Amino acid sequence: MFEVYIDGASAGNPGPSGAGIFIKGNGHVERFSIPLGEMENHKAEYYALIHALEICIEKGYKVVSFRTDSQAVNRAVEKEFAKNKTYAPLLEQALTLSKQLDLFFMKWIPSSENKTADELARAAIRKNH
Repeated sequence: MFEVYIDGASAGNPGPSGAGIFIKGNGHVERFSIPLGEMENHKAEYYALIHALEICIEKGYKVVSFRTDSQAVNRAVEKEFAKNKTYAPLLEQALTLSKQLDLFFMKWIPSSENKTADELARAAIRKNH
């Protein structure tokens, strides 16, 4: 099983944004800092989820446990429903991707347990040009 920690961050709301993805499994770790351009924070959280799912699919990771400190994203994935209609297409994209995995689940964790993904997301903000 792979543990996937995700975080989205924005410098301003909206502002330059980034996704941080930290993957642990099979005795190794991987780190990704993905610049997302200008958007608001919640959107960055969804894009972190989408990019992490794409990475897992591309690498053939079939059994994954995602961790996020975004209660909104976690709740949306659990209920398969985005309260804010703006995020519905992003949620739909994430759910479609998640169905390509053998086992996918997500759990909410406090920010204090998501420091690596947060640092990667903040580093990604600085990569925006």
